[in-house]
Amino acid sequence: MYAVIESGGKQYRVSPGDVIDVELLSGTEKGKPVRFDRVLAVVGDDGPQLGALTGAAVTASLVGEVLGPKIRVFKKKKRTTYRRTTGHRQHLHRVRIDEIQLPSSR
Repeated sequence: MYAVIESGGKQYRVSPGDVIDVELLSGTEKGKPVRFDRVLAVVGDDGPQLGALTGAAVTASLVGEVLGPKIRVFKKKKRTTYRRTTGHRQHLHRVRIDEIQLPSSR
């Protein structure tokens, strides 16, 4: 069984036991449960359920805070010896998917 959830403007395909990195979640502490209510699809034993499912939820536990990959930004203007290099690493929350809850009625 797997589900497609939306968090931080991005979509993730998750199954129970998966560990994913999502955008920072407000009001969360390490080890506390996190609930994703924006479930776009659930595929299980009884076939796929598509669309924004009301009543479906994915619960996860917060593992910790990590940094994303380094992105190098390079600016240059020709013939003026202007060169600037900067970098960026996005702060992310790492969550472990615990359970996928289906909507009560189909």
